[in-house]
Amino acid sequence: MEKLIINAAVTGSRNLRDIAPYIPYTPEEIVQSSIECWKAGAAIVHIHVRDPETGLGEQDPELFRQVVEPLREQTDVIVNLTTSGIAGRNLPMADRLKSLELKPDMASFDAGSINLGGGVFINPPDFLDLAAGQMKRLKVKPEIEVFDSGMITTALAMKKKGQLEDPMYFQFVLGTPSGAVATPQSLLHLTELIPEGSIWSVTGMGKAHLPMSMMALAMGGHIRLGMEDNLYYERGVLAKTNAQFVERIVRISEEYGRGIASPDEARKILGLPI
Repeated sequence: MEKLIINAAVTGSRNLRDIAPYIPYTPEEIVQSSIECWKAGAAIVHIHVRDPETGLGEQDPELFRQVVEPLREQTDVIVNLTTSGIAGRNLPMADRLKSLELKPDMASFDAGSINLGGGVFINPPDFLDLAAGQMKRLKVKPEIEVFDSGMITTALAMKKKGQLEDPMYFQFVLGTPSGAVATPQSLLHLTELIPEGSIWSVTGMGKAHLPMSMMALAMGGHIRLGMEDNLYYERGVLAKTNAQFVERIVRISEEYGRGIASPDEARKILGLPI
């Protein structure tokens, strides 16, 4: 079976320290957490940035730079930057895409709109067209984030028009309040909709985190994990580091007999330059 790619989503933009006391806020904390995950076995880090004082999500390119440059200097990890903006805040499209100026290896491509985080996560067709065009021009691989099956339909239509290219990389995000449920049946349905030869990964929100990881491990998919999606290491016990999640999946995968992809091995699987 293909080696397992672990994608660490270390902070996100929504969970604050009133409920997540260990979540990284500052660029330095995000870098430290990302390096810990890389050392533990993560091939990809999925990066949001936050206002260091308030903890609220930001799309400030300077904050992204303060994370990306140290990661490039100190690691060979695949850098995956968000273009999602902040749910409920109607940021200008150009501001959402400023992270692409740093030419990350990958960037999130949320293929549709959905209720999320107390507001509407808006991804209209003109934004998707603009994002796809910029990613293609800058040679940034889209991480096609899928919250429900209609987003696959949208991505495939854009591929047909030449806006997205093979091999497509789908990141299934299951268990959000208004999205696809985090069940084995739901995951199987989504994997049956994507083209042969596509690469897919899954994350489950909250308590669905570990069950969805186990499904991916057995089915030959890949795994996203981290405090963006789940704050608890086990029932009632907060995770103190993102690396704890990586270390657990590495142990389980190795016991299962499936190796862990290094960043360069993940680049080959994903069709990224090495």
